[in-house]
Amino acid sequence: MAKGGSEAGAASGLMVSVSGIRGRVGDALTPEVVARYAAAFGAWSIAQPGASKKIIVGRDSRVSGPMFHRIVVGTLQLVGADVIDIGLTTTPGCQLAVEHHHAAGGLMLSASHNPIEWNALKCIGSTGLFLEASQGLAMRGLIDTGIPYATWDKIGEVTTDDQVAARHIESVLAIPYIDVEAIRARKFKVVLDCVRGAGASIMPALLARLGCEVMGMNLEPDGRFPREPEPIPDNLREFEKFAQGTGADIGFAVDPDVDRLALLSDEGKAIGEDYTLALAARLVLRHRKGPIVTNLSTSLLIDDVARDAGVEAVRAPVGEVNVAVRMRELNAPIGGEGNGGVILPEVHLGRDAPIGAALLLQLLVEEGRPLSAIVADLPRYVIVKDKLPRPNVSLEQVYGALRAAFSDAAVDTQDGLRLSWPDRWVHVRPSGTEPIVRVIAEAPNEDAARELVRRSREPLDALKG
Repeated sequence: MAKGGSEAGAASGLMVSVSGIRGRVGDALTPEVVARYAAAFGAWSIAQPGASKKIIVGRDSRVSGPMFHRIVVGTLQLVGADVIDIGLTTTPGCQLAVEHHHAAGGLMLSASHNPIEWNALKCIGSTGLFLEASQGLAMRGLIDTGIPYATWDKIGEVTTDDQVAARHIESVLAIPYIDVEAIRARKFKVVLDCVRGAGASIMPALLARLGCEVMGMNLEPDGRFPREPEPIPDNLREFEKFAQGTGADIGFAVDPDVDRLALLSDEGKAIGEDYTLALAARLVLRHRKGPIVTNLSTSLLIDDVARDAGVEAVRAPVGEVNVAVRMRELNAPIGGEGNGGVILPEVHLGRDAPIGAALLLQLLVEEGRPLSAIVADLPRYVIVKDKLPRPNVSLEQVYGALRAAFSDAAVDTQDGLRLSWPDRWVHVRPSGTEPIVRVIAEAPNEDAARELVRRSREPLDALKG
């Protein structure tokens, strides 16, 4: 199985991968499933050499979050872990809390960008990174071999920490090349959409510290998402309408757990989530030199930004941990994913929307011109994203057919199959978060991208027929 892939879970429809354990609430994701995986994670984590007994537990605003949160806390106590409960929080906040407390690990209850009926356990290791594939396999092995539960006198304790967001903000403001006073002096007008997720716990406060005038929508963290929560342009039409007439310099839209950031330009238009990392990298590479690391499904914009800065663009399998590990190996100053995920290792090796927002405001300060003008400098590509139900057969025959059909392409098999040419590419891979196959293509124009998707779907559609 590819590092970025997924495997069948304990119940039909349960997705188990480097992206966590996720499923539809009350269907694949039940209290029994949550307790089983939480117990395995807790027991495995505190058993690692030199590990503490502390496990961080946080959740985003999803309606099912408080219920599963209580199950996770009690289950971790019963395997002998001391729980530090951080309550409603963001995924990057949970990762930073693991590092701050030198914990054995952390469990974040969030299905990230998935629709409202989903939830998930995101498993964070002692380094603050998500578990790598081999670690996840070892952890889940306890489900088969037996989970060691604590006796009555070894049950773990529970404490709370309500300073996660405050510390997170301070870490963002301490980035050496974020000129807080220069940003404050600009008095930026910012529109903000938190999709009724956990973003309200940090984004307004961060922007206030940076002297911004904030006009927000969907700031109530009740988990009742008013739209599909993935911050892609098609889901941000109401946000665009909200921004009209405000005179905003920039707009920020985050997903429910605040590890992804999408942008509106000063013209009130969603510019596409692929631009977030490209623009952040443009800023960072002025101050730090080294490669950019991103995943195989990220736009060629990254290659263009890297080339302009005289550095290399390195590709890793899809999945935050795969990018983060490659960044650590290469000592990369910036990386992330084209879904709006920015990773800045000077703070931590995790996708972080608050960091992305600060970097974009600093870019506006340094450029001294509107975001729309900065974007206009970058090449234009069109990405077309398609998906179809995953067939119940190996995808290797699909990959073989595609390699034969596109014999002139450069081939990358780190994660599914990516075929590329100098100005376009197509990536076919099983999703790690849904029971589907993703077909993503990018080209200089929409017709060319759609043609790549159409031709790449043919062997998959043949399997259905």
